[in-house]
Amino acid sequence: MSSSKTVRVAAVQAAPVSFDLGKSLEKLTRLTAEAVKGGAELIVFPEAFLSAYPWRYAFDATIGAREPRGREWYRKYHESAVAIPSPEVDIIAEAARTHNVYLEVGVIEKEGGTLYCTALLFGRDGSILLKHRKLVPTAAERLVWGRGAGDGLGVVQTDIGKIGTLICWENYMPAARMALYQQGIEIYLAPTADDLSTWTASMQHIAKEGRCFVVTVNSMTRVSDFPPDYPPFTSEHPDRRPDGEQWEADDIVNRGGSFVAGPLGTRLTEPLWDKEGIVYADLPLSAVTESRLDFDPVGSYSRPDVFTLSVNTKPGTSVNFIS
Repeated sequence: MSSSKTVRVAAVQAAPVSFDLGKSLEKLTRLTAEAVKGGAELIVFPEAFLSAYPWRYAFDATIGAREPRGREWYRKYHESAVAIPSPEVDIIAEAARTHNVYLEVGVIEKEGGTLYCTALLFGRDGSILLKHRKLVPTAAERLVWGRGAGDGLGVVQTDIGKIGTLICWENYMPAARMALYQQGIEIYLAPTADDLSTWTASMQHIAKEGRCFVVTVNSMTRVSDFPPDYPPFTSEHPDRRPDGEQWEADDIVNRGGSFVAGPLGTRLTEPLWDKEGIVYADLPLSAVTESRLDFDPVGSYSRPDVFTLSVNTKPGTSVNFIS
């Protein structure tokens, strides 16, 4: 791959049809085609796009007690999740293959009875190049998502650069970032559900620290993106808007904020707020090498004689059968 290459990326800021895998896949297919028309070679979808980030719901669990309704909604969540492999994965693969693009999608993966927050990177031929499970779900996410393992801390070499990913707040884990830096990451994908202003600053810091491009993509989500009987937004549920009023269908739950940062930490695009859309950016890969003149976190600006990091890349398998 030539360092003079310029890569067009697309961050797709959109909400899924929550808890409806089929309709969410239709939306993914349509938006992928739209991004291709915009010239994108790498298309990135948000965290948990297939097919729900369960905003404001802890599945009726409290310390010491679980309620039947929460178990019912967990079953619905499991039913709308993605098995790997599966016909649903084949649909995503076909979209990548048909358009000859790289495609990263945030999915809720199901394996057995456990769900994982996973990012899947598909190659131009539709093959899965990288499967990364979120290492540590945040706060109440831990109730419904299992933890990932070190086998997903990879960076893959492609004809458009070295690509890797971390999901949402695991980007705040310095050791996880260092694992990607050590593998020479050039295009760092950060799907998220964080719409706080501090997230923007964090992404610019990571771009500057890692001397890489950072593509962060979030959903822009409204109450109407969820089923009418989704508990937190029903009138009988105690959850309310920040102003204390009852949730309305058009209320925004997640503002988005998708944008792209360059390897010196500057914004290549401005964050997109309060609407769905596709954020495009052109990444001149020569800027990665240029940025490392004065700083390389795992090279000229590292001290392996003082600091070391070991990464266990074994899968998180509970039972190993030995014959």
